Amino acid sequence: MPSEPTYSEKGILHPREQARHRNLSRLAAGPGIDRFVEWYWIVEWDLAEPYVAEVLPFPSVNVTFEEPGGAFVNGVCTTKFERELVGRGRCFGVKFWAGGFGAVTGLDVGSFRDQVLPLREVFDDADRLADLVFAEDSDVRRRAVVEAFLSDHLVVEDPQYELVRAVIAAMSEDRTLTRVDQVTERFDLPIRKLQRLFRRYVGVGPKWVLRRYRLHDGADLLARGESAELADLAVALGYFDQAHFSHEFKEQIGLTPADYAARAQAERQITYR
Repeated sequence: MPSEPTYSEKGILHPREQARHRNLSRLAAGPGIDRFVEWYWIVEWDLAEPYVAEVLPFPSVNVTFEEPGGAFVNGVCTTKFERELVGRGRCFGVKFWAGGFGAVTGLDVGSFRDQVLPLREVFDDADRLADLVFAEDSDVRRRAVVEAFLSDHLVVEDPQYELVRAVIAAMSEDRTLTRVDQVTERFDLPIRKLQRLFRRYVGVGPKWVLRRYRLHDGADLLARGESAELADLAVALGYFDQAHFSHEFKEQIGLTPADYAARAQAERQITYR
């Protein structure tokens, strides 16, 4: 069985507040499949009053099986994602590595950026998959169904995808990478080739991916109350100054960094009482 690693809350906006309105759990991907799938996520809610959950999405494609709703392919979302949780519901999601869905399907992932498509529009036998997933009574069994299906569709070793994976890993994990020229120099890649690879496999450009990962870092530090002065944080994340950081943060998240940090602090105080 796959081991269950520790997961961060990066990408989840107002994580403590959100946790009071829904349950989130994750499952690791199995051997072989973990080349393409990062993890499975399960959200369940049972609410007397509606709640809007907000996420700053990763540069990843997600396949979701929703009750009620159906089965969908969610292309890379370039804006803040909002989902109103009403009544009772659940969602079993498959989060692909950035580039993973494009490698499995052979599709140009940029062609369905910011779109949600019925799963059958991507996989001809998707109706069978959805029926099998919804018929299972546990998330572990649902994972097994999805992985058996994906195993039938896996591609042979793809050097281009492996290169994309290496670049994405560096962008995600190394906070000193804040400019595309740093990436092209590290991997000895012409900028045009990097852009073509990202459109085909990831669905968005390398500059956008860098900025999104650094915003994830900033929002995560602010939510946990572990950020330094905002001016220092802005510079550490690669922004020219605090004003540029604050402008992009508010444009993408809807609050200034100071307001986001204040809201997180208030939520932590509620949690600790």
